[in-house]
Parts: sequence; C-alpha cells; structure tokens
Amino acid sequence: MIQRIQSVYLLLALICTIVCMCLPVGAWQPEGMGLNVTLYNLWTVTGEGKLDFAPWALFAILLVSCPCMLAAIFSYRNRMRQARLCVFTMLLMVGWYAAYAIFSQVITVKGSFSPDIAAALPLVNIILLWLARRGIMADERLVRSMDRIR
Repeated sequence: MIQRIQSVYLLLALICTIVCMCLPVGAWQPEGMGLNVTLYNLWTVTGEGKLDFAPWALFAILLVSCPCMLAAIFSYRNRMRQARLCVFTMLLMVGWYAAYAIFSQVITVKGSFSPDIAAALPLVNIILLWLARRGIMADERLVRSMDRIR
C-alpha cells in the first residue's frame, strides 16, 4: 500500500489537510484603532475572544475531503476508484478556495484582509493529489499493457 509513491502523495495531502484545519487561514487588520479578527476554518476570533461560527463551511469542506483521501489510500487495488477520489478531492479543494474568497469578502470587518500561510495548504493538496493521480494512471497504463502482451 505505502510502497507506491502515489500513496505517499495521498498521505502527505491528508496531513496537509489536517494541519490546515487547525491553523488560522487569515486575519483582518482594522482601520485605525481596534483589535485584529482572526479567521480559522471553523470560526472567527475577535480581539476580545468572541467566537463567530460563520465560516463553518470551510471546515466542512476539509472534513469531507479527509475520508475521501483515506478511502483513496486504502483502495489501492481499485486504481480507477482511487483516481476518481483524487479528482473529487481536488474539486473539493477548489471549492474550499471559492468559499475562502467569499468568506474573506463577506464577513464585515472594516479593514484589510491578509491570508496566512495555512491558506496555501489546499493548493499544496491540489498539487499532491494531481501527482498521485498521475502515478495511479501510470500504474493503470502499465497493468493494461501487461495484459495486452499475454
């Protein structure tokens, strides 16, 4: 299972997703006097410590992608299902960026928004999932060519 490079890519993508779920993904610096508002995947934290669960969809998208990646890791005998799960998870990550763009604009805080480094982890996921899918499809081509020779 883990001896194939695409399984390693999928495992790294899963780890990146879990790390992204735990770290802040952005912050608003208010104009003039005021405290920063920090955006996590599940909530926003104001300077006073109040939690607002408005961006829960970011967390939900990442939470759905974790079992998909686990299923892709453990379905190594069914390469086509593994490739489809990779594509579905890549689409989820693109959806995460769409939701992230919406929440960074919709949440009304007077000031400028700055993304954190954890906001780049879904992009790393997309790259790792693409590499995994490329390896899966290479294995599939190899197996089909071996069947043709027999």
